[in-house]
Amino acid sequence: MQEITPRTPDHALRPYARIPSRVRTRLVRASTVDAAGHAHWLLAGRDARAPYEARVVSVAPDGTSRETALRGVGARFPKFDALPDGGFVVASARAGRTDTDQVQVFDALGEVVRAFHVGDAIEHLLADEAGHLWVGHFDEGVYADDELSHAGLRRWSSGGDPLWSYLPPDGTTHIADLYALNVVGTTAWSCAYTDFALVHNRPGRPSVVRKNPVRAARALAVHGDRVVFLGGYGDDHDRLVDCDLVGLEVRPVTTGRLTRPGGAPLKGRRRVVARGPRIYVQEAPCAEWWVFGLSAL
Repeated sequence: MQEITPRTPDHALRPYARIPSRVRTRLVRASTVDAAGHAHWLLAGRDARAPYEARVVSVAPDGTSRETALRGVGARFPKFDALPDGGFVVASARAGRTDTDQVQVFDALGEVVRAFHVGDAIEHLLADEAGHLWVGHFDEGVYADDELSHAGLRRWSSGGDPLWSYLPPDGTTHIADLYALNVVGTTAWSCAYTDFALVHNRPGRPSVVRKNPVRAARALAVHGDRVVFLGGYGDDHDRLVDCDLVGLEVRPVTTGRLTRPGGAPLKGRRRVVARGPRIYVQEAPCAEWWVFGLSAL
């Protein structure tokens, strides 16, 4: 794929993946794009009570699709991703400290093989290319009783072992609410309330912190020395800020708007998934993923 985002003020998303037409989108409980670029939809009845049966419809970058039945799903408000071994992870966004089955790991046949607890108020759940889980929390978890949420961002093995926990590097504050998370390779880029510093989290090595004047972005794409932020407060929900990374600073270059394919404005609530140079965007009725990309993968 050629470069699709020259430095112009505005940019239209491009179609990326669509759920097969036979599937009723009213059954979509969650959806994501995984580390390999496959799109997935988690389907179950709206009135399903835990534990319930669900199925995952997966669409590969070449357009081929498959379905996987999941048995014994427990999440009422699920966060969801696919694992590199063909399995899936489904987590309850809200959970008490005694909910030991908050996160369920399913094998490629749809059977639960592990369950564990990672802390309340999950905002982000992304599996990296090694199959480990990056879990980010919003403020109702960070400031509540469950200590597993207090760091704001953790990395877990798919077996439930804590591998890494965010500690505020020099020059930044603690995570009060994790706004944006981008997982690429086995590292993660994050922006969090209150200072919105751009942090490159590298387990086993020191995090890299850059001062960032862009406030309240909900997603970011990064490639080399370039980063683009999407979102902001109020009318800036579709704002794009294209920046250079210069030393330990983020320097804005252009500001514009992200639009639907064809140029219509974005509207309503949406899902976003950020991985490296790409931001994937989905709007209701959740039938399709669109993509914003900085460069070829």
